Amino acid sequence: MGHCSCCAHGHGCASEKENGVKRSVFQEYWKVGLSFILLIAGIVMNALDVAFFQKEYVALAWYVIAYLPVGIPVMKEAWEGMKERDYFSEFTLMIVATIGAFYIGEYPEGVAVMLFYTVGELFQEKAVDKAKRNIGALLDVRPEKALVLRDHELIVESPKNVKVGEIIEVKAGGRVPLDGTMESEVAAFNTAALTGESVPRNIRKGEEVLAGMIVTDKVIRIKVTRPFDKSALARILELVQNASERKAPAELFIRKFARVYTPIVIGMAVLIVLLPFVYSLFGTHFVFTFNDWLYRALVFLVISCPCALVVSIPLGYFGGIGAASRLGILFKGGNYLDAITKINTVVFDKTGTLTKGTFEVQECKPVSGIAKEELIRLIASVERNSTHPIAKAIVEYAKQQNVELVSTSDTREFAGFGLEATVDGNTVLVGNSRLLSKFNIAYPAELLKITDTVVVCAIGTNYAGYLLLADTLKDDAKTAIDKLKALKVKNIQILSGDKQSIVTNFAEKLGISKAYGDLLPEGKVRHLEELRQDEANQIAFVGDGMNDAPVLALSHVGIAMGGLGSDAAIETADVVIQTDQPSKVAEAIKVGKLTRRIIWQNIMLAFGVKLLVLILGAGGIATLWEAVFADVGVALLAIMNAVRIQKMIK
Repeated sequence: MGHCSCCAHGHGCASEKENGVKRSVFQEYWKVGLSFILLIAGIVMNALDVAFFQKEYVALAWYVIAYLPVGIPVMKEAWEGMKERDYFSEFTLMIVATIGAFYIGEYPEGVAVMLFYTVGELFQEKAVDKAKRNIGALLDVRPEKALVLRDHELIVESPKNVKVGEIIEVKAGGRVPLDGTMESEVAAFNTAALTGESVPRNIRKGEEVLAGMIVTDKVIRIKVTRPFDKSALARILELVQNASERKAPAELFIRKFARVYTPIVIGMAVLIVLLPFVYSLFGTHFVFTFNDWLYRALVFLVISCPCALVVSIPLGYFGGIGAASRLGILFKGGNYLDAITKINTVVFDKTGTLTKGTFEVQECKPVSGIAKEELIRLIASVERNSTHPIAKAIVEYAKQQNVELVSTSDTREFAGFGLEATVDGNTVLVGNSRLLSKFNIAYPAELLKITDTVVVCAIGTNYAGYLLLADTLKDDAKTAIDKLKALKVKNIQILSGDKQSIVTNFAEKLGISKAYGDLLPEGKVRHLEELRQDEANQIAFVGDGMNDAPVLALSHVGIAMGGLGSDAAIETADVVIQTDQPSKVAEAIKVGKLTRRIIWQNIMLAFGVKLLVLILGAGGIATLWEAVFADVGVALLAIMNAVRIQKMIK
């Protein structure tokens, strides 16, 4: 746009930017505006019998000038298509129809056909651009600046210019601009933008931090592990915006259909002129008027342009993908949006999919002579300063039980075993059974048979009891199963590597009759292969996207739960649910079914209206004006119907 000389005054660039926007809008619409003004002026002058306009060559010149702003771009498109051997495109149809209209003296109709076709194309582009921008704004939450540590100084830099291995600093309340590993000891992060999870998550030194997370409690430093355009968030953004490349069967059919359909239509238009001419040669009373039959053929051509289908079907799928992404469901393409509507069997992994993957205290078992509250107080007091997830679960449990903690001293950690501390003058051991063995403290043999996580305690040299911890169901796990059953998905199963008794217990709580435990990854693969042997089963597998990569690939639709940081989830799954909620599986099926319904509405609308006007046109009843409505009008209605998906899904 040239150099801005008024930047020094502080406001010049903003006005220049506004002018730039105005200029781009003007450049986009001036051709349509000029054609429309000239067309209306010509029709008005003709109706008022303006003297100079009654001369044939003046009217022709006037309407040619009105035609060129909208006609030349279409001619260019048709020429580009012909160079690629695409001779029968919609652009070719429009040019043949409009030049034919000029030939028979229907100048206003010739201009109108091309004008309204161009308006239809503009609406289509706007609808697609808006859908892409909505998705981009939804997902692209990366900051525009990063604080980089260079030569012992913090420099403000664009994240695009930060190299892998450099250290960046993020202030409390700031959003992380790039993927990396934590350099600071520990900090709490809000991951809602990525996972929809409202509870802050603690990340410790050496663990992965993803672009888009917000630091909630302190200034931290991160070592960058991926460049700006390769972050997990960037890959997902690109994934959704490029999802239109993976075509659904309906899109592929329409594309093939248009290639065959257009030459057939042109052939039929030629026959509309040719057959009456041949019939008139047999000496009948029928009088053949070339211009009348050419007009009918042109009407036929304009009506039969497959714009409504070619535009609205891909836009319908794109709208569905965009609406799903607003719910935190990322489809990798229209084909998966289509495939999910046929699902009748849903197989869930357990840990991290139906369960939280975090521990909660299930049971407190003190030895006789020690109160439950006392055992909880001792264990929680010793664990209070640990950042381990199990320690946090125990401290949280003590808080829920209204147990007050006591001060500890001389705390020592034994890596892989547990902790030793002094409480009220007594030595207290808290950890696993190996810790007690290390200090030669006897404990019941039954502890070794428990498959869930056990935290044992000893006071002095005496065993005092244990806390039993286990994973818990996600808040919406039961809702997820109920919603799937409401959608007539009757075959719901759980596959897990956990002990069968634990898996069965979870399955009973959820109302699932088929649950299989003690499975290694290859066992899950075998189970899915058995399911696939029955061709009636259309299977969706829902997993965490890490250990389950082979099963995700084997299913008809692989759905990864909350695997935003996982390359396996993004690469292997067909659908990624970024909110970590299993109930979104049912939402994904609903979005697929709604998208399919709207697309079929568009197909029926386009074919219905076109067929009606085609019959009227061949009979000489419909004019080019009706033909314009049948083509552009139906295309616009179909586009608006397709865009409606975004508003219907909230």
